[in-house]
Amino acid sequence: MIVFNVRFLLLSLMLFLGLSTLARATPVDTYQFQSEVNQARALSIANELRCPQCQNQNLIDSNSPVAQDLRLIVFEMVDAGRSDREIIEFMTSRYGEFVLYKPKMEPKTYLLWLGPSVLLIMALLIGFLFIRRHSAKANTAQTMSEDDHKELDALLKKNKDS
Repeated sequence: MIVFNVRFLLLSLMLFLGLSTLARATPVDTYQFQSEVNQARALSIANELRCPQCQNQNLIDSNSPVAQDLRLIVFEMVDAGRSDREIIEFMTSRYGEFVLYKPKMEPKTYLLWLGPSVLLIMALLIGFLFIRRHSAKANTAQTMSEDDHKELDALLKKNKDS
C-alpha cells in the first residue's frame, strides 16, 4: 500500500514537472538583423509602440499574434533603412494615435497631457482652502470667561471629592 502511494506521488511529480515546462514555453522571435545597431533601434521603437490587441503591453512584451506581426514589420522597416519617424508614422496611420505610449502634444491630446497636472493643482487648492477654513474656525472659537473657569474648577473639585 505504501509502495503504491510513493510510486503514485513520484509519477504525479514527474508529470507535473513535465507539464510545467510547457507552460513556460513562449514563442521566440528569430529575426536576423543586419547589424546590432539595427537590432537595438528596432527594439527601442517596438518598446515605444503599444500592442493594439493587448492595450497594456508594448510590442516587445506582448505575445499576441498582432504584436508578433507588428514586431516583424518594425524589424523589417528598420533593416530597410526607414527612419524612426517614418516607422511611427506608418504605425499611427494604420492603428491611430493609440499605438503610441507617448502621444504627440496637439489640441486633441491636451487633456491627456495636462489633465493630471490640472487635477493635482485643483486637489491642492481644495486641500488648502479646507485647511484654511478649518483653522479659521478654530481661531474664532470663543475663549472661556472667568466665570466659566470658576464653574469648571468647582465641577472638577466636586468630582475629585466624590
